[in-house]
Amino acid sequence: MPLELIIFDCDGVLIDSEGIAARLIAQNLTQHGWPMTAQENQALFLGMSMTDMQPMVEAHLGHKMPQGWRDALAQDLLVALAAQAEPIAGARQTLERLNMMGVPWRVASNSSNAEMAAKFSRVGMTQLVAGLTFASAKCGRPKPAPDVYLAAAADAGVAPQNCLVIEDSLLGVRGAVAAGMTVYGFDLHGPGKALREAGAVLVLHGLDELFQHLTREAA
Repeated sequence: MPLELIIFDCDGVLIDSEGIAARLIAQNLTQHGWPMTAQENQALFLGMSMTDMQPMVEAHLGHKMPQGWRDALAQDLLVALAAQAEPIAGARQTLERLNMMGVPWRVASNSSNAEMAAKFSRVGMTQLVAGLTFASAKCGRPKPAPDVYLAAAADAGVAPQNCLVIEDSLLGVRGAVAAGMTVYGFDLHGPGKALREAGAVLVLHGLDELFQHLTREAA
């Protein structure tokens, strides 16, 4: 694969925010009649957009959610992320090292632009990612559709087959595969078996491992 672009997922790859979202959404759904722990929430909805989440919630509860529920939840999430999000270990160093190597990169996420702005501001990376982030809501359908990946590749002028995607969610891996891109799974705490089964060619357990594989491919 002639690598010309690396596309990073945001949550769980660059920003440690998934636990925050899982706790908040689990509390919200519990209040609305679906008792749920943060762990259960993460197992069900990891990487999913709120647009895709709402029909699943309504199907489980057997009724429509109150008008404005999704917007109110998104606002609560925005506030929480702006106050609590932290970077994944090595995130800044990885992006800065890629810049020094002359390797182009983008960020493609099911998070909204506002959420990404809040998270990257919180961790002091606003300038580093400026103009390089893509939200699925602005690019078409959310993951597992390939739209946001294809938009990021088009912005860089790179063919999908020359892109490498770093993803921690099954939805993200499936979307990147559908885009015709090579995928590395990212799993800090496990073997990443499900990510491989979804189409990841290998699994990273830390961002520093990325450069070992880039060096091998360049050799």
